Amino acid sequence: MSFKREEILCLFDIDGTLTKPRLRILPSTEEFILNKLMPKVTVGLVGGSDLKKIAEQMDDPNLVSKFDYVFAENGLVAYKHGQLIGKMSIQQHVGEEILQKFINYALGYMSKLTLPVKRGTFIEFRDGLVNVCPVGRSCSQAERDQFAEYDKEHKIREQFVEDLRNQFPDLGLVFSIGGQISFDVFPKGWDKTYALNYVEKDGFKEIHFFGDKTAPGGNDHEIFEDPRTIGHRVTSPEDTIQQLTTLFQL
Repeated sequence: MSFKREEILCLFDIDGTLTKPRLRILPSTEEFILNKLMPKVTVGLVGGSDLKKIAEQMDDPNLVSKFDYVFAENGLVAYKHGQLIGKMSIQQHVGEEILQKFINYALGYMSKLTLPVKRGTFIEFRDGLVNVCPVGRSCSQAERDQFAEYDKEHKIREQFVEDLRNQFPDLGLVFSIGGQISFDVFPKGWDKTYALNYVEKDGFKEIHFFGDKTAPGGNDHEIFEDPRTIGHRVTSPEDTIQQLTTLFQL
């Protein structure tokens, strides 16, 4: 494959794609992306989490300067070559009255759930989205894994999302399940395809996206299916590296 670095962009989901869920990136994965892939292609990260959490997972507080693009909160907070190039606010877009109505209902729903454990921070407010977590984001890694297995069997998040869709059919909100323990809520069009608004005008001949939650309802689905990208479904960081090695002959 013959191409220039500035002609090819690779965008990566983080959780389950470059790292194990909510764990830090392995040094071997980081070394591969930075030292083998980045000299060949342009590289961007597209995460649903806020920038602080992405920096923790990528094990680098200065990651916005390390990668060509970093898109936090699905691209609602956008960096290019270390510079902030865009920031959107769900509070301004939706309005406080609607936000509180939604948050109050979600908290009421969760108060009726009985789970293996419950901890703290069930609603996390971010710039571009609201994160809803039935088990509570302050749970330990063991409790996170426990809920993930429980959720696979009992479909806690799927049923919760279905109920919210029925309760709020006219608010223009999207409910996207990602990671192990939570789901994101944001205005229609504010999924990970939002990041493409920044990169599609930069003249790339190909935009590749790598993600693990690519099925309908997953938070990688829209960008994976978008006609502007070439989507790659991965199952783990190891699978990501293997696909990249094959694709770009690394």
